[in-house]
Amino acid sequence: MSTNVLRATLALLLVAVWPAPAASADETGDTRALLQKMQQAYHQLNFELTLVEAGQGEPEPKRLTRGQLDGQPLTHLVHLNGRPREFVQRNDQTSYFDLGPGGYTLRQSRLPGLFSRLQHASLDQLLARYDAVVAGRSRVLGRVAEVVRLVPKDEHCYGYVLWLDQDTGLLLRLDTLDQQSGLMEQVMGVALQVSEEPSALLRELSGARLPPAMSVGERQPEAESDSAWRVTWLPPGFDIRSRNQHRLPLTEQAVDYLMASNGVVDVSVYVTEAAGGEPRQQLVRQGATHLVSLTSPARMEVTVVGDVPADTARRIAESVAAGEQGAAAP
Repeated sequence: MSTNVLRATLALLLVAVWPAPAASADETGDTRALLQKMQQAYHQLNFELTLVEAGQGEPEPKRLTRGQLDGQPLTHLVHLNGRPREFVQRNDQTSYFDLGPGGYTLRQSRLPGLFSRLQHASLDQLLARYDAVVAGRSRVLGRVAEVVRLVPKDEHCYGYVLWLDQDTGLLLRLDTLDQQSGLMEQVMGVALQVSEEPSALLRELSGARLPPAMSVGERQPEAESDSAWRVTWLPPGFDIRSRNQHRLPLTEQAVDYLMASNGVVDVSVYVTEAAGGEPRQQLVRQGATHLVSLTSPARMEVTVVGDVPADTARRIAESVAAGEQGAAAP
């Protein structure tokens, strides 16, 4: 079977669903109501969901445990293969055990990844940037799931297909699709337990001693200042959410940093002084994430990382220009 035929066949299988009954709107379900139910289920239920994330390279299994204990939301995410990576979230504080042996805790932070961001996204912002369509019903984990497509309104964002458990509303599967509906990344539930009470793990974590909470500025202590560069273009719907100067973990290299978002997708921009040598460009893809690195005409090394198409990431990088800090031009 040729690569093109195999790709087309996979694309069809990815979105195969049962046609939704056309008898009534109540049966089909309103997309906004389904998305609200998804977010409510995530925030209110006690559950443990084992996920497998597949993009490029080896599939990566993770286990997400979530629940409420004495009114306090608790979340634990652990990577089950490879180097130990673990995240603990209590209320709006998230502890990261990844790069360093002791870990650190940030205030006003959430778990990494689109799967988590969708649970917190403003539905008004989401539906302003994507057309949401109920695509029918399918099965995940042996459970009937409502299938919702999120179709981007411009070419600068990916599309998504969500499989929402019909009984609980929980997100069980998330596919990221490129502009040709090819699969970029998939997060698939392979085991689910929903319980009346929070798990023993969460009870243990509720009283665990975690690293002291600090703000992003404390984690990255370089003082903010007016930068000598600006981003002159961002995709429609994106705006700058944070900006600072800090040193990269491990390398301790000083960088200027900017994060832009449309409420669903985050894009990070790093700028450093260019080293000597010929100008170069680099493009790396991991799953749905593209990394574009280039040397600007102003001799700045610009790196853009985000879950956006390669051309979009490159255009953001090429828009970085010398000048005072300010909002990006449309």
